Amino acid sequence: MKNTLLGSLYLILASSIWGGMYVVVKVVVSVIPPLELVWLRYLVAIVALLIIGFITRQKWRIERRYFLIIIAIGIIGNAISIVAQETGTMLSTAQMGAIITSTTPAFMVIFGCLILKERLTIKKGISVCLATIGVLLIVGIGDVNTSSTLGGIALLIAALTWALMSVLVKRLPSHYSQIVVTTYSILVALIVLTPFVLPRFHEINISQLTHPTIWGGLLYLGIVSTAGGFLLWNRGLQMLNASSGGIFFFFQPVVGTLLGWLILGENIGVTFLLGSILILAGVLLIIIEKK
Repeated sequence: MKNTLLGSLYLILASSIWGGMYVVVKVVVSVIPPLELVWLRYLVAIVALLIIGFITRQKWRIERRYFLIIIAIGIIGNAISIVAQETGTMLSTAQMGAIITSTTPAFMVIFGCLILKERLTIKKGISVCLATIGVLLIVGIGDVNTSSTLGGIALLIAALTWALMSVLVKRLPSHYSQIVVTTYSILVALIVLTPFVLPRFHEINISQLTHPTIWGGLLYLGIVSTAGGFLLWNRGLQMLNASSGGIFFFFQPVVGTLLGWLILGENIGVTFLLGSILILAGVLLIIIEKK
């Protein structure tokens, strides 16, 4: 039960951090295109993770049989999913992003059953349904801009690949440090993205990178959102099964909507409160479920 509560806390914190990421990405992506932005945030993250790793004296050795899983996590989750997510954020609306994000836990349940042979319980099914309805109430189906087709496709790819990556993390032994796993997977993504980024890097206006809002946003995306968020998410998944862990992803649109209200002055009403209650109910079902 202690591991369940601690794992739940890690996943809630990670999802909440990513919920605050939308506003930052929306600002920074106006100066730095999505592909280059992902590369830069990973460059910042890898430095932060290496410093943390050497200070805490991590053991960096990974058994050869797990190399392919680390590479798959890096390419699928850290490269394809994040680039697709930021591309979708740029092309579509916040409402569409929140709705499509809400499909991630459902994909995690499916992949958890197919790859990890996890049992689909009634409580898990009910919790995903409750949280999905909650998200739909919060963002409002009728407000979605259906013209953002490409953005919607990109966000769906992001949701699908993130769910697959989250299940693959469970294939690694739990004794491996999440600092080491996260560092290696981000390094893989950085290597994969570099040939695509460097030829286009001259298109970025370097003078705009010196603006406090832009470099501050990069630091947030690299250190807090990438290094911190990925560490918390991967650690939380090690303490819960994949199909249960996915439900906590619903905190992302809730926090994003709240910050939009607090920072951007967007309106929220009774549906937001009702939706949040349904999401919380779904999460509580997972926490109290006996392992």
